[in-house]
Amino acid sequence: MDNSLLSRFFGGKGADLPDIKLDPADLPPPPTPPETSKDTKNKPGDKWSNFDPTGLERAARAAKELDHSANAKEALELARMQESTKQVEFQGKVKEYEMNLEHLKMDQIKMQGEERRKTLSQDAKIKKEQAEYQDLLARRRYDDQLKQQSLMNEDNLRRQEQSVEKQESMRRATLEHEMKLRRDNEMARAEAEAIARAKADRANKDIRREEIKLEAAEKRETVLESIKTAGTVLGDGAKAFLGDWDKITTAAFGLTLVAAGVYTSKNAIGVAARYIEARLGKPSLVRDTSRFTVLEMFKHPIITTRRLLSHPEDALKGVVLRPTLEERVRDIAIATRNTKRNKGVYRNILLHGPPGTGKTLFSKKLAMHSGMDFAIMTGGDVAPMGREGVTATHKMFDWANSSRRGLLLFVDEADAFLRKRATEKISEDLRATLNAFLYRTGDQSNKFMMVLASNQPEQLDWAINDRIDEIVEFSLPGADERERLVRLYFDKYVLEPAMNTKQRLKLGDFDFSTKCSEIADKTEGMSGREISKLAVAWQAYGYASTDGTLTEEMIDERVSEAVAQHKLKMDWLKHHSGDPSVVGAPDTSDALSPKSTDYASTTLSKN
Repeated sequence: MDNSLLSRFFGGKGADLPDIKLDPADLPPPPTPPETSKDTKNKPGDKWSNFDPTGLERAARAAKELDHSANAKEALELARMQESTKQVEFQGKVKEYEMNLEHLKMDQIKMQGEERRKTLSQDAKIKKEQAEYQDLLARRRYDDQLKQQSLMNEDNLRRQEQSVEKQESMRRATLEHEMKLRRDNEMARAEAEAIARAKADRANKDIRREEIKLEAAEKRETVLESIKTAGTVLGDGAKAFLGDWDKITTAAFGLTLVAAGVYTSKNAIGVAARYIEARLGKPSLVRDTSRFTVLEMFKHPIITTRRLLSHPEDALKGVVLRPTLEERVRDIAIATRNTKRNKGVYRNILLHGPPGTGKTLFSKKLAMHSGMDFAIMTGGDVAPMGREGVTATHKMFDWANSSRRGLLLFVDEADAFLRKRATEKISEDLRATLNAFLYRTGDQSNKFMMVLASNQPEQLDWAINDRIDEIVEFSLPGADERERLVRLYFDKYVLEPAMNTKQRLKLGDFDFSTKCSEIADKTEGMSGREISKLAVAWQAYGYASTDGTLTEEMIDERVSEAVAQHKLKMDWLKHHSGDPSVVGAPDTSDALSPKSTDYASTTLSKN
């Protein structure tokens, strides 16, 4: 028997078995297949009908041969070891199978837990929906009850009003009836009294006539006696006076002294009044001033004290400017303050630009920064004064020269009366006033500083331009300036009142910073005054709301309305001027883009 046969029998490799040599003659002959007959094929076989026993026979012969072999024990030991190895491998596979079963059980438990958790969450969701539905039904029932109660209240109120109206109509009818009866009674009584008086007068007519005649006669005799007595006394006095020359001289000297005293007092009072008016009073052309009059000191002592104790502040505090313009105006403010300290000669400035760009407020800040008094006059006030304009102009400059601290005279709308004298539109009175103004400003002064503001500087008279030392342009704000202005006025008119617990204003839940940036983009072409009015409109809308809350939708609505109104104003201005490039009228066809980004604005209040 060769090794391959043993390896097939023991399930191992032939190289591991002992070398057993068998003679082929010793092997049994191969089995012959059983003969099959037609009857056998046709009969149904049992389970052992197809069994071939030749394999068992060969195995038995091989076992006998192994028993007689010298290496039989080693072969059996090797077979036993192979069998134990197979058993160990089988046990490992059994363990692995058990572990797989455990893993399957654990996965099944996890799946069951997940299914249970999903079931619980679904039950909780269903319960939540049921609770929400029950709450919705309850709210609906409550709303229905409120509506029914409101309808009942309205019905009761309507019934009460009808009852009150009915009672009022009844009371009114009763009063009218009583008044009618009272009037009828009074008329009847008056008529009866008149008839009785007429009867008494007719009965006493003769007696009254005699009484009147006697009273007239007595009065005439009394007047005649008085005239006679007065004539006698005056005649005797005149004779005595004319007869005494010393009395005549004394009387003439006394009348002369009285006349001289009256004339001197009148002129002295006029001079004193003009002095007081020039030093202490406020001229008629001055609209507003920081100088104190005696009357204001007595009327507002607290405000006067605060002004006296106030310190100079930064000229650009609260002012939003382009960096280059900010540097320029700061230099002007520093130069003006140093000029005032050193008692030098002031320089005159022209501020020009569209309306609402902060020219007036910047002039006030400049005066306060320099420690000077300021006075504001409007060019439109000069023309209605007519011939009195010249006198008023001289009084104003006399008053300005009397200031001890120095005066900053701000002339708003200067082109209203300082326009070119060659035009035919200017009247003789206005031309005379302009000449007086030019005469008083011909030389630079160390008493007052002149600041002119105009929307159309090209209309100013050339002599006025000759008196200007510095020209500053205040234009519409750019994107960065608008955003700073929106934040400034949003803090002043919305955030600060909302943080004050005593006020009613509250803010909705939205991003303030992002909203301010959006508003700055939408308000292109608008001036600082328009942006400040927009912030005031937000505050008013918040106060007017039901609960005092200012929401983002309300802000957006007011911004849209303000942008539309600004565009309409610009269309009016361009239509009136006939030139899209007119000052203060940016081209609205190009998203209301301004021609410049210069801007000045301040939060200084009028107080």
